[in-house]
Amino acid sequence: MSARTIEKFSSIRTGSWLAILIFLVVVPFSLVHASQGVTSDSILLCASNAQSGPAKFLGKEYTKGFKAVFSQVNKNGGINGRKIELNVLDDGYEPDRAIENTKKFVNSGCFLLTGYVGTPTSKAALPVAEKAGLPYFFPFTGAEFLRNPVRPLVFNLRASYFMETEEMVHYLADVKGLKKIAIFYQDDSYGRAGLKGFKKAMEQRRLKIAGEATYPRNTVAVSKAVITMRTIRPDAVVMIGAYKPCAAFIKKAKKVGLTNTRFINISFVGSKALLKELGPDGEGVLVTQVVPLPWDNSLPGVKDYAQTMKAAYPGFEPGFVSLEGYLAAKTLVQVLKNAAKEPTRKSVLAAADNLRNFDLGINEPISFSPTDHQGMEKVYLTVIKDGKFQQVNY
Repeated sequence: MSARTIEKFSSIRTGSWLAILIFLVVVPFSLVHASQGVTSDSILLCASNAQSGPAKFLGKEYTKGFKAVFSQVNKNGGINGRKIELNVLDDGYEPDRAIENTKKFVNSGCFLLTGYVGTPTSKAALPVAEKAGLPYFFPFTGAEFLRNPVRPLVFNLRASYFMETEEMVHYLADVKGLKKIAIFYQDDSYGRAGLKGFKKAMEQRRLKIAGEATYPRNTVAVSKAVITMRTIRPDAVVMIGAYKPCAAFIKKAKKVGLTNTRFINISFVGSKALLKELGPDGEGVLVTQVVPLPWDNSLPGVKDYAQTMKAAYPGFEPGFVSLEGYLAAKTLVQVLKNAAKEPTRKSVLAAADNLRNFDLGINEPISFSPTDHQGMEKVYLTVIKDGKFQQVNY
């Protein structure tokens, strides 16, 4: 170092040295804190789901529920003065795109992941999230691998596919006395997750599966499956799919003579979109749900949902998927509120593990613990009657 440089540094006042010292200490801390997606005035949450393609209804509706709640929270001051930002990237319900989106979230300093839609996308994205230590809250899937064994970073709100398929078989076999039950499912991890639950429910009753048929994800290639079912002529078909292929299957099945067959869909199908796709062919079609009727204003949570959604989306129409998104967002907001004033991923996970009897206003309080990351367990059965969904009581 030259004499001139030494002289220059020696001329710096003590106050300036103190400012430099504070800068060197505080700035790195701020950068580390911000790198977790938290700044002095914002919290960055990230979601990858289908905003395009055949499953876009699910992604768009689920996201609407989250955004409506976050908008309301932000108008009221946010979380301890921090506004919630939700970054949504389109994966088209394709696993490879979900992986790339999740990598982008990791690199951009996302605080936590939420609002993901689908089993194959979650299965692909989760290893990336877990490696980066990113919490994974309330994916729109009932897959068992997200639940058992309990994953420290993963929290589930909706009932599992095992719970839904058990209710399906209970209704068909135990209540209605049907024995010849077949299954139509999406040929991927989502469909196989439903298949596994269906098999378990049938085996518990010592019933044989009448037959199986599949279709490829993100297609409506169901003709081969319809031919298979026409040969079997089952009393009922359990359906594990998305709304477009399921609607196409039901329409074609009825055309080839399966008019007395009962069709029962799992909640992931997207009920509102299924109803629209089916038109007159929807009469009598059954769907299991993991949330109450979204227009049942006798429930405080549903009434609040309608008000919140209308404030965010003037042309809003109630639906099961957006209601689930709303309930998931409300629960996540409570977790964030319960975390430390200066939230970290660790404090948020601890807050979730200690959530007890959180009342969403739907007669099903939410609790988590380190050994139980399953929030809701109720399954509701609905039927399309006179062009709208009604609850089946039995």
